[in-house]
Amino acid sequence: MLLVEDDRNLREALAETLADEGYQVQTASTLAEARTALKRATPEVLVLDLMLPDGDGSTLCREVKRAGVSTRVLMLTARTLEDDVVKGFDSGADDYVGKPYRLKELLARIGALVRRSASPAARTQRVGPYSIDEATRVVSGPEGEVSLTRKEFDLLVCLVTANGAVLSRDELLDRVWGDVVVDLHTVDNFVSSLKKKLKGVELKTVRGVGFRLVRDDA
Repeated sequence: MLLVEDDRNLREALAETLADEGYQVQTASTLAEARTALKRATPEVLVLDLMLPDGDGSTLCREVKRAGVSTRVLMLTARTLEDDVVKGFDSGADDYVGKPYRLKELLARIGALVRRSASPAARTQRVGPYSIDEATRVVSGPEGEVSLTRKEFDLLVCLVTANGAVLSRDELLDRVWGDVVVDLHTVDNFVSSLKKKLKGVELKTVRGVGFRLVRDDA
C-alpha cells in the first residue's frame, strides 16, 4: 500500500495504524515521491491526498488509471464539496473519504478496496516458467510446487512487483523484514537461495546498488 499525505503527523500516525492492521505501507509526501515509489512497485491500494505541495493528487490518480494497473485509489482529503467529490471520481478514484475521517470507517473502506484488488488474476503472476499465487503463497514450476520460506516468498514478490527496477538492500530489508534488525548480507543470502530454487529466473546483482529481477514483460 502507498500512502501519499503531506501532513507529517497524519501520515506517520495513519501509516503506523495501517501497519498494525497487517498492511505493508510505503509513504510519500509529494507527487514526485509518489511517482518514484510507483515505479518501484505496484501497490494494491493508493491512499491519496488531493492537496499536495507540488500539485493536485487527482493528476496522479489519472496517471495510475491510464497505466492500466490493478491499483485501487482512495482519495483522502479535506475537499468534501460536491464538485470536489465528482472531480475525484471523474479522475478515476475508487473511493473518496473526507477529513476529518472516522478511523474504523477508513480502515473498512481500505479493506474493501484490498479485497476488490485481490482477484485471482490480480494476485497471480508469471515469472519465467513459474506461477506465483500471492493469495495462497504458492510458487509452482515445471516440477511442481517450489518450497520457499516465508521471507523467501516475500522477497520474491517484492522483486517481481518492482517490474524490473533495481531495489537496494536497504529497501528490501525495509519492505521484507520491516523493523527487525538484520545484517545487510541477509538479503544476499536470501537472493542466493532464490537463485538456487528458481532455475530459469534471472536475478541480477547490480554492484554497489542492489538487486533486480529481469522480467520478459518488463
